[in-house]
Amino acid sequence: MKSLILALLSATLISALPAPELVRRSPPNIPSTTSAKSLLAGLTVAAQGSQDGYSRDLFPHWITQSGACNTREVVLKRDGTNVVQDSACAATSGSWYSTYDGATWTAASDVDIDHVVPLSNAWKSGAASWTTSRRQAFANDLTNPQLIAVTDNVNQSKGDKGPEDWKPPLTSYYCTYAKMWVKVKSVYSLTITSAEKSALTSMLNTC
Repeated sequence: MKSLILALLSATLISALPAPELVRRSPPNIPSTTSAKSLLAGLTVAAQGSQDGYSRDLFPHWITQSGACNTREVVLKRDGTNVVQDSACAATSGSWYSTYDGATWTAASDVDIDHVVPLSNAWKSGAASWTTSRRQAFANDLTNPQLIAVTDNVNQSKGDKGPEDWKPPLTSYYCTYAKMWVKVKSVYSLTITSAEKSALTSMLNTC
């Protein structure tokens, strides 16, 4: 009888949990609104540098993080729900909620890992002068809110655009997106343009 009661309680608790597709996970180290506004005020405003010499290959990714797992696979596991990986660390099942557009996916192939601050944008705002080692650290940063699993075609529509030219389809995510962008630019001492600062200010005002 005791076993039956425990089983029923467990079933009740499980049914009360949110469905996997409703779980919303966030990248680490997202600042508070007050902190984000302070960080934004501290960023250097300057015109974007040249795209000359840029190549994604100058930002080595996805590097091995542990065992057979590279950065992409680590983020898929971190941002997904009930993610199962095979011996090669590839995600074979799970679900991913894309905070940019509100879509949920059950195939890892439908999910991209977005660099919140695009590699090209970083190049034009300071990374052109970095060492390859620093660019690699930037492209694979799991400590700051620089990587996030999102719908692949939404990520592709973003391309290398800054917040002055592209924002997440969900206006409710403007606040968090701006906080992440500002944090990353601050950590890496990257510059922002005046149009970029204006867009970020407006987005932070939605918080």
